[in-house]
Amino acid sequence: MKNRVVLLGPPATGKGTQAAMISAAFGIPSASTGAILREESRRGTQLGTQAAQWISQGRLLPDELVLAVVRTWLGEKKRFIMDGFPRTIGQARSFDSELQRRSLPLDCVYFLELSEEVIRERMLTRLTCRSCGAVFNETFHHVTPETPCPNCGGVLHRRADDTPEALEKRLAEYRELTLPVADYYRKSGILRSVDAAPGRDAVFHTLHEDMKEAA
Repeated sequence: MKNRVVLLGPPATGKGTQAAMISAAFGIPSASTGAILREESRRGTQLGTQAAQWISQGRLLPDELVLAVVRTWLGEKKRFIMDGFPRTIGQARSFDSELQRRSLPLDCVYFLELSEEVIRERMLTRLTCRSCGAVFNETFHHVTPETPCPNCGGVLHRRADDTPEALEKRLAEYRELTLPVADYYRKSGILRSVDAAPGRDAVFHTLHEDMKEAA
């Protein structure tokens, strides 16, 4: 079975949903850098404060800060699922060095693939819970901004960055920064491409079956 995996892919491919489902199925802790940062900020830690300063300026966090946040979350964990991290070549190399130091190499990197046409459709019809951060699609999950969050009962809203202009910026950042990370892992022989178009359950079945196999 695979114990240390990364989920990569463009926006709206369901990385967070799949990470949560895999985590529940195999009992492996999962996290995204966004979720870790929200927790650090809630606790008022130094890392959380530093990250908030960068985010408030609309700037990408420097790789060193992102790695420090991830390192803190990892602690002594020997099993983990990283959702959408690493996002840059620099992060990938530093993460590999950290895992090598711990003698805990990655077992697999799953790359969720989706056409930009479908990405745009999904991004512009998604809603996020203000309380728990869960993401839902108006079409797939049959929800509206007036629907209570199916996860916690909180308020669903459309994020300020879920606009055509913001989406184009995120896609440009993805092409520039994250696509090279996929190539980096592909060259190392641990990347597996997964078609994210069939939907949540079909994608989960593919990942679930592959996770059960030896690394």
